[in-house]
Amino acid sequence: MPPDTTTATAAIGEEHVLDASGHMHVTDAPIDLAHYTFEAWLAFAFFWVLAADIFYQFFTRYALNDSAAWTEEIARYLLICVVFIAIAASVRTNRHIHVDFFYRLLPEPAARILSTLVDVIRVIFFGYAVYLTWAMMQKMGSYKMTIIDLPMNTVYGVCLVGFAFACLRAVQVLVIHWRQGYSVLERPEAAMEGGI
Repeated sequence: MPPDTTTATAAIGEEHVLDASGHMHVTDAPIDLAHYTFEAWLAFAFFWVLAADIFYQFFTRYALNDSAAWTEEIARYLLICVVFIAIAASVRTNRHIHVDFFYRLLPEPAARILSTLVDVIRVIFFGYAVYLTWAMMQKMGSYKMTIIDLPMNTVYGVCLVGFAFACLRAVQVLVIHWRQGYSVLERPEAAMEGGI
């Protein structure tokens, strides 16, 4: 007796997963990588370099019984690079933590003003972080890493780039919110619909 395909297709909607003989036919959605930005790909690259470093550390420690001393320090710095570059990708997509409870209680004009203020403060914060990172890099001078003979300003330079990208993305988000007349704080359902 063939399986009842009406129940299976009713749950899925218009797509027919099972044919009349009970064979499954599923097609994957097309892969779209266009929505990933440069900073997201850069964070992804740092992540895979970090993964290779950790694998090398694991291999030398447990397979060769002669651990490479530099891998732990480099892994720490690569993790810092991943985080600070990924900040910008999160700012662009509005994936940072938001507290939108009070926006439901405020009148719409007050919620709009407060939401715009949050966007402006975010731009100022990331701009100030760029300045502070640059100032710290100037004070660090030629300070070297502990084990590897490389300047620490290499790591801080990546942090500076991450903050600069985040500041630019924060300006972009501010402009988008201004043009559309609301932000994800005022309408959290916009984040579920795809947002920016």
